[in-house]
Amino acid sequence: MHFAQLPTVDAVAVPSDGLLLDVREADEWAAGHAEGALHLPMSELVARFGELTAAASDGRRVHVVCRVGGRSAQVAQYLLAQGMDAVNVDGGMLAWEAAGRPLVADGGDQAFVL
Repeated sequence: MHFAQLPTVDAVAVPSDGLLLDVREADEWAAGHAEGALHLPMSELVARFGELTAAASDGRRVHVVCRVGGRSAQVAQYLLAQGMDAVNVDGGMLAWEAAGRPLVADGGDQAFVL
């Protein structure tokens, strides 16, 4: 696949009140994620698409993130094809963590990017 035209944004540039869509799997999410992010694993995206369209019903841009940017690039491409305003978070959650953006873990454990 070729993603030359895919819009991307640096982790530091994602607005704190922006819509962040995390498409990683459940174990990755549990280890550490951005507070307030919407978690829709890539494998469940089509089945749960209504949850995303409801969250973005105000026309908000969807910032798609995974661990390093590969899965999220595919999802962002899909969302663009559906007519949504979507961007890929360059470098994924690893870049998010490296930029010092806050992370939370399920169960109150120390958060990290799996």
